[in-house]
Amino acid sequence: MGTGTDKLGILCAAGAYILWGFLPLYWKLVEHISALEVLAHRIVWAFVFMMIIVVISKQWNVFKLECLSIIKDRNKLFGITAASLVISINWLVYIWAVNNNHVVEASLGYYVNPLVSILLGVLVLKEQLNKWQIGAFILATIGVLNMTIHFGSIPWVALLLAISFGLYGLLKKLVSVNSVFGLTIETLIVTPIALLFLSTVHSNGTGGFQLSTDPVVALLLVGTGMATAIPLLLFASGAKRIPLSMVGFLQYFAPTIMLILGVLLFKEPFTTVHMISFTFIWSALTIYTLSRTKLLTKLEGRRSINKPM
Repeated sequence: MGTGTDKLGILCAAGAYILWGFLPLYWKLVEHISALEVLAHRIVWAFVFMMIIVVISKQWNVFKLECLSIIKDRNKLFGITAASLVISINWLVYIWAVNNNHVVEASLGYYVNPLVSILLGVLVLKEQLNKWQIGAFILATIGVLNMTIHFGSIPWVALLLAISFGLYGLLKKLVSVNSVFGLTIETLIVTPIALLFLSTVHSNGTGGFQLSTDPVVALLLVGTGMATAIPLLLFASGAKRIPLSMVGFLQYFAPTIMLILGVLLFKEPFTTVHMISFTFIWSALTIYTLSRTKLLTKLEGRRSINKPM
């Protein structure tokens, strides 16, 4: 029974990261619409889709109790509000990056993200790093600096994506809420702002949601809710069933797929500078991933034993 559960967990988690990896293909279908408008639709329709999930799964009463407990707890309310704003920024930058030919840089952001999470853990949660993790962080920093120096500008898309998603993960850790309820409440908080923006856009006659004249685009905008929620639901299901180290390995599926799409399909440049920077970051991630396993711990233990007194 345990093996079957593990296989299901791996399939769900891998499916989530694979879908996230291919998400740029979806955003390209609505690239003629502004990133802000796509974001607003993504928020609204994700909220609608998640509410349907809550009702169908007969969790409405539990959901209401969760909302009430958050309203009564000032720290929780602040945390989940901050999380909703941070993930909205992440979504906006990601949509903009894809539709402005920065998919390679976006993939860099999601490669760097685990290392940003390490830094936030040290600064905020006062977590301790071992020497392997410190080495990984230094290698990743060199990779980012290499791009900054050679291109003459900071890879802000990559850093914004990494930092915003890292902050989102930190806030989710500090505010423990059921993953399904979490996304529902986060989108609920920003849905009024999204609806206000959409009503303004459509009152000006510039909105992209034209069901009568362009039903395909309208349906694609509605579909942004499912494109947001389905991978998250798969991830939540998979993460419960498999070890954290396995989740850590699978998370590199998404940026790897994005990188391949950016270079091969969207024909974005991938220069020698990119290759050097990515090599530093890939090396950092290899060390970081191994540092979470027993392999490097055993190696460190052997070195300590063999060290002369």
